[in-house]
Amino acid sequence: MLAFIARNMARPARLVKPVSLVKLPGRYLAHQEGLPHFPIPPLQQTLDKYLLALKPLVSQEEWSHTSEVVEDFRTSGVGERLQKGLERRAKKTENWLADWWLQTAYLEYRMPVVVHSSPGVVLPKQDFEDRQGQLRYAAKLIEGVLDFKSMIDNETLPVEYLGGKPLCMNQYYQILSSCRIPGPKRDSVVNYSQVKKPPTHITVVHNFQFFELDVYNSDGSPLTADQIFNQLEKIWGTSLQTNKEPIGILTSNHRNSWAKAYNNLIKDKTNKESVRSIQKSIFTVCLDGPMPKVSDELYKSRVAAQMLHGGGSRLNSGNRWFDKTLQFIVAEDGSCGLVYEHAPAEGPPIVALLDHVVEYTKKPDLVRSPMIPLPLPKKLRFNITPEIKSDIEKAKQNLNM
Repeated sequence: MLAFIARNMARPARLVKPVSLVKLPGRYLAHQEGLPHFPIPPLQQTLDKYLLALKPLVSQEEWSHTSEVVEDFRTSGVGERLQKGLERRAKKTENWLADWWLQTAYLEYRMPVVVHSSPGVVLPKQDFEDRQGQLRYAAKLIEGVLDFKSMIDNETLPVEYLGGKPLCMNQYYQILSSCRIPGPKRDSVVNYSQVKKPPTHITVVHNFQFFELDVYNSDGSPLTADQIFNQLEKIWGTSLQTNKEPIGILTSNHRNSWAKAYNNLIKDKTNKESVRSIQKSIFTVCLDGPMPKVSDELYKSRVAAQMLHGGGSRLNSGNRWFDKTLQFIVAEDGSCGLVYEHAPAEGPPIVALLDHVVEYTKKPDLVRSPMIPLPLPKKLRFNITPEIKSDIEKAKQNLNM
C-alpha cells in the first residue's frame, strides 16, 4: 500500500478512506462488548465463491476439473466435517480467522518485510529552512502522536461505524508500543501497551544511531513540542558521526537470515538491552539525511522509495528498525512519511492516526513551555562483533540488489 497526499491540495489533506465509514462519539468498550462474532459462511457459499474467483484465472479445462474436485469435496463428507470444525472453533473465539490470518499472511511469511509487506505512506512535503525546522516539525509530529495515544488510552476515540453498525476497534490498541520479533520459522509480535508499567519512551534514529527518548514528565504528562525539540537537539548534537555501523539494516533481511542474526546479536547483554528498548518504545522517529535531488516529475517515486526502504544502504535504509510497527520519517529536505510493519493492524487505524497527526502539526504553539531540566536522551549501544559485522554486510548487499 502506498498513500500519497498532494502538496497543493486546497482542502486539508486526507488519506483515502471508504466513503461510507463514519465516526461517532462513544466509548470504545461500550460498543466493543456488543459486537457479533466473525461469521462463518455456509459451505456451499464458500465453494461457489471459490469457483467464481478461480474462473478468470484458469483455462476452461482446468476450471471444469476443479469444479469436479469441489463437488467431490462437498458430497464426500470431507467438506461438512471441516465446516463443523470451523463452527466449533467459532464458538470459542471472537474471530475464528484472525489468528490464522496473522500467522499465515504475516508471521510465517519469510520474505523481508521491506517492500514485500510493510506499507509506506508519504505525508505532505515540508519546507525546512534549516536543521531547527526539521527538528521542530519532528517534535510537533511526536506531540501529535502522543495526543492520539491519549485518546486510545482514555477510550475517547470516536467509534467507527459502517452501515449504521459499530466496527471493532481492537487494532487501535495494537499499533503503539509493539514490535515484530524474528523467529527461525515463524515470527511473533510483542505489545507492551497493556502491561502494568507501559513504556514512556520513543526511539529516535539519526545517522544510524539509536536513542531512547522519554516523552513523559515525572507527573505522567506528555512533553510539549518545545521540550521534545530541545531533546531532539541533544540527540542531533551527539550523533553527528557518519561512520557508524547501520545496525538497523539487519531488520531488512530475509526473515530466516534475520532470525539467525538476531539470536547472535542479543547474546551480548548490552545489545539485548538496546534491542529491548527499541521493541518496547511507543514508536520510532527516523531523522533522515538528504536523498539525491531529482526533478519534480520523479520526486513522488523517489520519496515513495525513501518511505518504503530508505533508498539503500548508502542512504537511509540503516536509519530504520523495520520490525517496529510505526516508524515516522522526517528528512532534512522536508520529505516526511511513515513505514509500518503490517502484522499488528490493517490500514484504518494507521490512516486515522496519520489524519490526526497531519492536522495536529498545523496547529500553532500558542504558549512557550517553561524549560524544566530533563534527563539526557539515552544512547543505545551496540557491540559489533566480526560475525555481526558480516551479517550487516550481507543485509546491505541483499537490500541493494
